Amino acid sequence: MSSDAFIFPGQGSQFPGMGKDLADNFACAREVFQEADDAIGFNLSRLCFEGPEDQLKLTANTQPAILATSVAALRVVQVETGSRPVLVAGHSLGEYSALVAANAISFADAVRTVRARGTFMQEAVPVGVGAMAAILGVEPEILAAICEEAAQGEVVSPANFNSPGQIVIAGHADAVNRAIELAKAKGYRKAMLLPVSAPFHCRLMTPAGERLQTALEAVPVSPLQVPVVSNVEARGNSDQSRVKELLVKQVSAPVRWEESVGHMVKQGISRFVEIGPGKVLSGLVKRIEKSCETRNVDDVISLKSLL
Repeated sequence: MSSDAFIFPGQGSQFPGMGKDLADNFACAREVFQEADDAIGFNLSRLCFEGPEDQLKLTANTQPAILATSVAALRVVQVETGSRPVLVAGHSLGEYSALVAANAISFADAVRTVRARGTFMQEAVPVGVGAMAAILGVEPEILAAICEEAAQGEVVSPANFNSPGQIVIAGHADAVNRAIELAKAKGYRKAMLLPVSAPFHCRLMTPAGERLQTALEAVPVSPLQVPVVSNVEARGNSDQSRVKELLVKQVSAPVRWEESVGHMVKQGISRFVEIGPGKVLSGLVKRIEKSCETRNVDDVISLKSLL
């Protein structure tokens, strides 16, 4: 598996029952969920396994839940295959899972940090003030111009460059809605609001980044055992002194996922193994680079397929 990259999902992959199959069948997965419960003083494992869905969707819960499920799946993959990836990367929140995979940050520190990160991001913008929308089939330059026209003194900008023709924008709700109408008027009919609780990865998240920077001061960072492809720069980082800086910038900077996948392919990656709930990233990889093999691991059946 020397040409593999491990990739880790972010928010939007959560669902009740995630991680339960692996926890029921592997001690190493159960240990991860127990460690998460202990680290944050909250029964996160029950929320992952049983819901309720409305609580799981709250970003302060979603972020540690996805991280715990991803790391539980990672531990199972490591124990069952002994494989070591060439590169690791994660989409938004998934970058924390990637850093745990690179042994840069301990899992306990990561789960506490993302619990705080979710709270900071939610509190940066009151519910209903911000929004995000997916605009399909539009070129980045055209969408940037649409956002500029729609802003009218408010914030709206590209937030996720997910794959060719799939870009997400974020900002003030009114500005996002104006951008949707402008896009439709220009012939881009597939423009829709997303069911999210805050406008992630835009300038409105700057206060959350400042609070995150303070929270990260107490988190030790170890030398990275494998490069982590950062969302901010879309290239591998092996410098432990830059890990916190990149995490802080990531909160309000766009997720450059399409470029990140392209970078990994140029580094010789031929297979992407998505580790964690769902297989959203596998679908994006296929749209970005059809020649690459994709696998995902989030339960016993998908693990057996990988093996």
